[in-house]
Amino acid sequence: MLTRLLLIASFIAGFSPPALHAAADGARLYGRNCAACHGATGTGGIGVPLALPAFQAAVSDDYLRKTIRYGRPGRVMPAFPHLDKAEVEAIVRHVRSWNKGQAAVFSAQPVKGDPTRGKQVFAQYCAACHGVEGEGGKGTGVTFSRPRDLPIMAPALHNPGFLKAASDAMIKATLMQGREGTPMVSFLKQGLTEKDIDDVVSYVRSFEKEPLPGSAKILEVGSPVIVRDSSYDLATTVENVKRAVSDNNFFYGRVQTLEYGLTKPENENPRQVIVYFCNISLLNQALAIDPRVGMFLPCRVTILENAGKVQVMSVNPNVLSRLFNNSELNRLCDEMTKSYTAILEEATL
Repeated sequence: MLTRLLLIASFIAGFSPPALHAAADGARLYGRNCAACHGATGTGGIGVPLALPAFQAAVSDDYLRKTIRYGRPGRVMPAFPHLDKAEVEAIVRHVRSWNKGQAAVFSAQPVKGDPTRGKQVFAQYCAACHGVEGEGGKGTGVTFSRPRDLPIMAPALHNPGFLKAASDAMIKATLMQGREGTPMVSFLKQGLTEKDIDDVVSYVRSFEKEPLPGSAKILEVGSPVIVRDSSYDLATTVENVKRAVSDNNFFYGRVQTLEYGLTKPENENPRQVIVYFCNISLLNQALAIDPRVGMFLPCRVTILENAGKVQVMSVNPNVLSRLFNNSELNRLCDEMTKSYTAILEEATL
């Protein structure tokens, strides 16, 4: 009897409707790729709240697909080129599971308006939130990287990912209806006409012809780790690193073994150590731009001795540009990379 039940269960599982498998895959894929920023149930965080009814009602499935595929270069939201078509579709279906209404469908026809006049309207009604050139609000939208009176950050409109994902009709509908639960209010309620809105849409679409310089830049990284061979023994190299840290405007924190806290003290390898250091000013600037930088703090240099040879290494801060997809970090990444390189070279030569 048990064998027969197992066979029946296997038969049913093997012929379950594809939609059930897609739903399960969608939840899993969303949890793996999206939940860290948008919240496990779409309530938002670093990313916009996808479950917000006004958001669900204002965007099309095609917008969601293209946003996943192209991301927002330089604006925290990464692209996901490694996901295949079925996986993207599964995530879209999962996101739509929070929607009680019908998904919006928009025409692909361009909106005809006067972009020159639209620029004037944009400057008066949009620039305060979306930036003078449509570059979007600063920061990631969490902790002290955003003004406390804003529940979310205004998205970047002058961005290749947004312009690929959003149709003219969708942008127009958002301007006309606003988005309840966010600072975005209806332009019609502000006294603008449909002609005014068409002009703004045309101006936003014109961004495709003039990309913002450096707005989608990702820093090139030869290696995620900076490594130098030391000319000194382990103890001398450690002291050299401590001195070099101070010489480069950081303050020295502490030295501990690489295995500290992971094994019993008597089992720790004394030939593998970490020097911790920090610069409060740079730390504050970096966290204000993107709090996720905290995952890489405090700053540290690792020193290893193997067979009489000593190596000094640290993370390459420029790798943050690609990991976090936030081009505002680029200046600090570059500055930190130069400092790390100087510390390692001073300590090892």
